[in-house]
Amino acid sequence: MKIITSEEMLEIEERCAEEGVSTDQLMENAGLAFAEEVRTWRGGVAGSNIVVLVGPGNNGGDGLVAARHLHDWGANIYPCLCAPRPDSDPNLRSIIDRGLEPISGFEEKGLTIFKEVLRSAEVVIDAALGTGRSRPIGGVIKELLDEVRRAKEVSSRKAIIALDLPSGLDANSGQADPAGLKADVTVALGYPKVGMFAFPGAEMVGELVVTDIGIPSHLGDGISLELMTRPKVRAFLPPRPHDAHKGTFGRVLALAGSISYIGAAYLACQGAARVGTGLVTLACTLRLQTMLASKLTEVTYLPLPEDEGHENRSKTVDLIEDQINASQSLLVGCGLGQEKPTRELVHRLLLEGGRPLPPTIVDADGLNILTHYPDWWEKLGQETVLTPHPGEMARLMGLSNTDVQQDRIGVARQGARHWGKVVVLKGAHSVVARPDGQAMISPFANPGLASAGTGDVLAGAIAGLMAQGLTPWAAAVTGVYLHGLAGEMGRKEMGDTGLLASDLLPLLPRAIKDLKEG
Repeated sequence: MKIITSEEMLEIEERCAEEGVSTDQLMENAGLAFAEEVRTWRGGVAGSNIVVLVGPGNNGGDGLVAARHLHDWGANIYPCLCAPRPDSDPNLRSIIDRGLEPISGFEEKGLTIFKEVLRSAEVVIDAALGTGRSRPIGGVIKELLDEVRRAKEVSSRKAIIALDLPSGLDANSGQADPAGLKADVTVALGYPKVGMFAFPGAEMVGELVVTDIGIPSHLGDGISLELMTRPKVRAFLPPRPHDAHKGTFGRVLALAGSISYIGAAYLACQGAARVGTGLVTLACTLRLQTMLASKLTEVTYLPLPEDEGHENRSKTVDLIEDQINASQSLLVGCGLGQEKPTRELVHRLLLEGGRPLPPTIVDADGLNILTHYPDWWEKLGQETVLTPHPGEMARLMGLSNTDVQQDRIGVARQGARHWGKVVVLKGAHSVVARPDGQAMISPFANPGLASAGTGDVLAGAIAGLMAQGLTPWAAAVTGVYLHGLAGEMGRKEMGDTGLLASDLLPLLPRAIKDLKEG
């Protein structure tokens, strides 16, 4: 599903007109589709008291069309105009012809009536401002939105449903006007908008529904940003033939863990195993192996020398290289630490010698180690996935955390293009970008995943999917989606407080099953 900017939406609307789908027809389609979504979400609208905030632009026109259809289906409709509309407006005439008297919210008397109908309203439709808003909200519209907000505070069961975009949310940046309304449901028309997946504005969206309004599908072909969807990700899942053996599903070699971060190695290896990898081998020191052996029983081990002298470092690289040839993916970095010997090991393994590596994922300390070496990206293999959180991305790009968070999509794309690698910028609505500018956004934003170790599980999952033959792009998208879906399952079962990274591990197979079964 494509995600667009307000400028791209305007361009698509212009191209619709060139292909015979007029603005009036789009407005009729949009209002009807929105009304149908409201009826479905409510389980019927007959007898419901519904207030419609009608803005001065096309968004308000869509709202008038929706009001007409909802009235025809038996709802009690109270349209409130945020500004005068011309008497010649056919959508305004159509509701007047049905005996509905619009409330003039821009007049003192109308504002009094609006406050009265709000008390009994079960639903408020926010069609005040759409994607074209460019100025701070003030005046009459601010006053009307404030009244709705106060009414919601008095009666939390009063539902606010935004038409296309919550008023006050910037469609491109995700910036939120303080006067804006937080919706319970947002019904996006045709395509979701970029700002719906950027904070703080994403908090205003509530449940997101995207509805078809008759835009020819090929008009979105040039859009390079997509939302991860179940059908898209389901198509990426690796096959599971009945005559398979463990070799069928590949082998992950993980260089992970240190005395300070033992759990990271456990979580990463289990993450790889839980997405169906046939074999996972952990390369770690003998001391770490002893600590993990009783807990990490399904994993094989490559014991590495404890002494980090030059001779042993060379031996360590040789041991790992021997195993690389038998592995279908390599995972480097989870809990590895950043001591000088470790940095030298990662440098020699990933950046020296031009040796062929299997598809590789670099995470956590592996990423931080790369920042010590200029032009590191030129020496890494092409089939590499980088999985930074915002702080790591800031270090890699020479930016601040704020710079990254204010333009997550742009920064992820910039990094992927500059480095020539697939980039997973983790966080709420994780972004996956590839060097050609294509990017996908995760639909999930779950505070339950904001705990130590969840990134290790994700890195392991992506490595495990690559070992099963998925391209770095497909593995990154699939891993991010499954990780998010598992998190949603955990939130549904346990809530979003106290969810642990290890709780995700048994949920990953359930997420795959759920995805396959639709």
